[in-house]
Amino acid sequence: MTNRFLFLIILFFGFHISSSAQIMVANKRVHIGLVYPISSNGTNAGEFTNSFSLHAIGGYSKNEIGFALSGMSNVIVDSASGVQIAGFSNHIQNKAHGVQCAGFMNLVKNETDGVQVAGFLNKTGSLKGVQAAGFINKSGDVNTQAAGFINIARKVKGVQVAGFINIADSSDYSIGIINLIKHGEKGIGVTVDETTTTLLSFRSGGRIMYGIIGAGYNFKNKNAQLFAWEAGIGAHIPISYQFRINAEATLLSLDDFNKKGDYYKSSLRILPAIRLGDHIELFAGPTLNFVHYSNDLGKDLVTRYQWSKTTSDNHFQGLYVGLIGGVQISL
Repeated sequence: MTNRFLFLIILFFGFHISSSAQIMVANKRVHIGLVYPISSNGTNAGEFTNSFSLHAIGGYSKNEIGFALSGMSNVIVDSASGVQIAGFSNHIQNKAHGVQCAGFMNLVKNETDGVQVAGFLNKTGSLKGVQAAGFINKSGDVNTQAAGFINIARKVKGVQVAGFINIADSSDYSIGIINLIKHGEKGIGVTVDETTTTLLSFRSGGRIMYGIIGAGYNFKNKNAQLFAWEAGIGAHIPISYQFRINAEATLLSLDDFNKKGDYYKSSLRILPAIRLGDHIELFAGPTLNFVHYSNDLGKDLVTRYQWSKTTSDNHFQGLYVGLIGGVQISL
């Protein structure tokens, strides 16, 4: 009788411990496999929440709450928190909190809170955090975006940095060559500097930061026709509605299309500007310029340098102070 009673007690506690262990495994599940459904969760993988997932090709789950690593893709049918890393892509059908890192793209249908890093594309409904992509970021409201080519967003609270173009409803700190900001500034302007290089430029951006792209011609050089190309970024320093200071950093190239030499000029500009009404702005100010040219292309444009040197292979470098002025019409 005593032995039979002890056996029942042991059986009861054994069943209780086994049930508790199963519950613990279910709540903190480890998911390992090759690709769906060849994994420890099998064909039911989409029903489980995992704290650790490791797949040689692709992972499939309901939620991830810890760390997920796949050689190709992670597919999560609900939400994810923690870190998700994939050689090609992360797909999250609801929300994400934490870090998504993918060789090609991260796709989150709804909100993201954290960091997205992708070789080509990041796309999410909205983002409290940072997106960094080799080519394109796309989001609703976002804190910070950095892309090799283009950023697209609604309201940007922080900074947009793109190799070429930023698009947003509102973004005060857009750093790109072209910035199409709905509630920002866009304008066409004409500038002339001390070498009579005359440029037609497009300036676009938000309340503070803006981009510059332009083309034109140098009227001083007599030995060859020199066409001009310019790109840069700038910042508005507001003083009053009618008066502000524009600080700009630009790169100018002069080209005769004969490939006999190169001419590049990097400039820093401080340009006091005054508005005439709502659409016209006049500006002028000093510039600090670093010039590099080869084979005497553009040699006669500037005769006095604060510092200069010529290398043995006929490359010239020089630093000088100049002037620039212009007018801009707001679009």
